[in-house]
Amino acid sequence: MNSKPSIYGLTLDALSDWLTENGEKKSRAAHIWEALYKARVSDFSQMAAVNAACLSLLQERFSLKTMTEFVKQEASDGTVKFLLQLHDGSLIETVLMRKKYGLSVCVTTQVGCNIGCSFCASGLIKKSRDLTAGEIVEQIMTVQHYLDAAGQGEKVTNIVVMGIGEPFDNFEHLINFLEVVKDRKGLAIAAKRITVSTSGIPDKIRAFADLGTQTHLAISLHAPNNDLRTRIMMINRAFPLEKLMDAVRYYLETTGRRIMFEYILLSEVNDGLETAAELADLLDEFKDLASINLIPYNPVDEHSQYQRSTPEAINGFYDVLKKRGINATVRMEHGTDIDAACGQLRSKQMKKDRTA
Repeated sequence: MNSKPSIYGLTLDALSDWLTENGEKKSRAAHIWEALYKARVSDFSQMAAVNAACLSLLQERFSLKTMTEFVKQEASDGTVKFLLQLHDGSLIETVLMRKKYGLSVCVTTQVGCNIGCSFCASGLIKKSRDLTAGEIVEQIMTVQHYLDAAGQGEKVTNIVVMGIGEPFDNFEHLINFLEVVKDRKGLAIAAKRITVSTSGIPDKIRAFADLGTQTHLAISLHAPNNDLRTRIMMINRAFPLEKLMDAVRYYLETTGRRIMFEYILLSEVNDGLETAAELADLLDEFKDLASINLIPYNPVDEHSQYQRSTPEAINGFYDVLKKRGINATVRMEHGTDIDAACGQLRSKQMKKDRTA
């Protein structure tokens, strides 16, 4: 596989600077950008508005395709899960979800994950490296090319950065990715249609607030106290709830933007009524600018200690929050007839390879 860097990793300004540094006119950046994100070419030779010398330089230094489709699963609800193989043989997951408000793509930011959430399939394989900004953008382009090939004129409208890995542990590449996909001359995906999810790294939450990206922020919470959260999420040892909530306060004060908390419901672990009341206490001060997304658990073979909460438990938990004035929703599920849990398809494929 081609190991040259992905051209999708360059912001428009970075592309302009690169052209100037390599003896080309800065103005060619606009033509290249349009070919990448409007015409969505699959080969440099298709960039009709770019001269031969510049095309030759681009082909020599960059790649348009650094990953290949390894496995593709399509669910009855229109969800499509892509298992993509990178140039070094690593596997990552990208998911297309059809929602009422548009077509949403969930992207991966790392090969593996070191956060250590005890319920999660993504963390079954430890992080081996960060993805480059180009590799993250290319996931969006892979899905968009898939949609283009279907000929229905559909476009990716929303992005959730919730795939394998901790986005804030790959901060610089994440920010460059956001700049590329938001660019109005390119994919033009509005900031309000992008959500970045973090397990809670306080200094990066503050840095994200200071950048003013206008994108939504979601925080994986999963427990209302340190003892329980540490059992579920190893990262809580380094960044307990007190530090996390201080960073949340800073984010809300700095940006004035709403924040979403994510809470995976695990049967008889964190789904009791007393736990719901404790969660309401924790979030009470934020309730004017916060919401909580309750997520039914997708069981993972390797984490058999966890089971899905019953509908009665989910409804009871939800009711406690609503009665306390906490804005809560229960996440609608997608792709339930395929390997739905994040990292599950990748984990199964790697297990299959080891067995073989």
